[in-house]
Amino acid sequence: MHRETDRTEAAATAFRELARIMARLRDPVSGCPWDLQQNFATIAPYTIEEAYEVADAIERADMSELRDELGDLLFQVMFHSRMAEEQGAFALADVVAAINDKMIRRHPHVFGDEGDGRSADEQTVAWEAMKAAERASKASDGAPSALDGVARALPALLRAEKLQKRAARTGFDWTETPPIFDKLEEEIAEVKEAIASGDTDAVEDEVGDVLFVVANLARRLSVDPEQALRKANAKFERRFRAMEQASKADAVEFASLTLDEQEAYWQRVKQTERG
Repeated sequence: MHRETDRTEAAATAFRELARIMARLRDPVSGCPWDLQQNFATIAPYTIEEAYEVADAIERADMSELRDELGDLLFQVMFHSRMAEEQGAFALADVVAAINDKMIRRHPHVFGDEGDGRSADEQTVAWEAMKAAERASKASDGAPSALDGVARALPALLRAEKLQKRAARTGFDWTETPPIFDKLEEEIAEVKEAIASGDTDAVEDEVGDVLFVVANLARRLSVDPEQALRKANAKFERRFRAMEQASKADAVEFASLTLDEQEAYWQRVKQTERG
C-alpha cells in the first residue's frame, strides 16, 4: 500500500509539472509562438495522430515507445484543457473530475453496493445501457437516436462498424452471413453500372456502399475491420518492399518493369513467405 501511495504521489507531482509546462508554453508574453497560434481545430489532427501512434506502439509491443506515445497523448489533453481554460470554458481539474465521476458512476459493482458478482458480459451490457441513458439525457432536440454519440471524426471504416453495431441493438441487422454476401454482390454490380454511366459522383457513392457492406461482413464474422485492414496494409508494405529489394538484387529498376514482370516478383515474394 505504501508503494502504491508513493507511485500516486509521484504521478501527481509529474502531472502538475506537465500542467506548469503547458501554461508556460501558452503564456501570452513569454510562451512559444507556435503553441500560442494553435486552437482546438489545429490541434485536433495531432490528437488523433498521437492516439494512432499509441495503438502502433501497442501493436509492436514496444513498451519504451508506448511510454513516450502515451506522454504525447497526455500532452494533447493538457493542450486542449489549457485552451479551454483560457476561454473560461473549463479547466484541467474539471476534465479529471468529469472522468472520475463517470468511471465511478459506470462501475457501481465496484464503487457501489451491488457487489462484484457481475461477469464481464453482464458488465458490458450494463455499461452500454448506462451510456445509452447518458446520450438520451444529452439529446438537445428531444429526439434521441440509437446512433447518437458515434464521433464523426472517427476513421470512416471504424465509424461504419460502430454505426452498424448501434443499429444492430435495435434489431436492424442481418442475422446470418449469406445475405451479406448477396448485398455485397449487389453493390459491386452497382459500382459497375456507375462506372459504365461515367457518373463519377455515383461511382464514389457505390464504392462507399461496397466498403460499408464489407465492414458489416467483417463485424458479422467477428473481425475488427480496422485491424484487418491494418494487417493488410502491413502485408502489402512488407511484400512491396521485398519486391523492390528482389529486383534490386537482380540489378533491375522495379519501376521500369512491365506489370506482368512486377506481378512475377509479387508471386515470388508470396511463395517465399509461404515457404
